[in-house]
Amino acid sequence: MASIVFTTASGTTTLTAEDGAGAASVSVPREGIQAYDADTTKNDVANTFTQKQTFTAGADISTNQFLKWNNYDLMGLTTGLVLQIGNSGNILNTGIEFYPGGTVAGANKMTLGTTGSLTVSGQYIEEYNAVTSSSNATTCDLNDGNNFSHTLTENTTFTFSNPASSGKVSSFTLKIVQDASASGFTVTWPAAVDWAAATAPTLTATASAVDYFVFITHDGGTTWYGFTAGQAMG
Repeated sequence: MASIVFTTASGTTTLTAEDGAGAASVSVPREGIQAYDADTTKNDVANTFTQKQTFTAGADISTNQFLKWNNYDLMGLTTGLVLQIGNSGNILNTGIEFYPGGTVAGANKMTLGTTGSLTVSGQYIEEYNAVTSSSNATTCDLNDGNNFSHTLTENTTFTFSNPASSGKVSSFTLKIVQDASASGFTVTWPAAVDWAAATAPTLTATASAVDYFVFITHDGGTTWYGFTAGQAMG
C-alpha cells in the first residue's frame, strides 16, 4: 500500500492507494467547515469556509442540509435556526452561537463558550414529565428531563435512573400528588436518598394534596440528597 502526501500551509492531505481492488481513501485538511446536503454524496454542495461563516436555513443552506467538520456531522439545520461559529474572522474565537429565532444578533441566543460554558439569552425551558406507577414501581429517568410529577394510584417504590457520572451534578424536582379519594398511598424512596436527620418526609394524605421534593447527586447516584421544597401545597 502506498501513500502520496501533500503538505501545505493550511494542513496535510493524504491519498492512500490500497492493493488490489481496494478503494483509495482521502484525509482532508482540518481547517474549515464543509457543507453538504442530506444525501452525503458531496457532489452538489461542497463549500469550504476557513473563516467565520453564518448559515441560515432556507438561505445559505437549505432545510435538511447539515454541516460537517473534518468529515464529521456537526448538526442538522431546520427552518428558523441560525448557527454562528466564532467571530471577527476567527473560528471558535468566542464559541458557537445558536439563534433559534433565525436572526443573527437576535434577542434569543444560546452560546457554547470556548471554556465549556453555556449561556442562554431568553427563556430557559426544561421538560416536564408526568410519570406513572406500574406494578408498584415508578421511575424518574433523567434522560427524559429534570422535572417530574406523579399522581399516586397505588403504593409505589421510586427508582432514579441515568444521573450524570461521578464528579458531575444531576438534579431534578418531583411533584407528588395524592389521589382525589384521599387513599393515603405511600412512597418508598431509593435507599440512596439521604434526607435531613436521616428521616424521610411523611406524604400529605388529604385528597389531591401536592408535595414537592428536590434531589441532587454528584457521585453518579451513589447518594441522592433529598430536600422537601413544600408540602400540602394543593
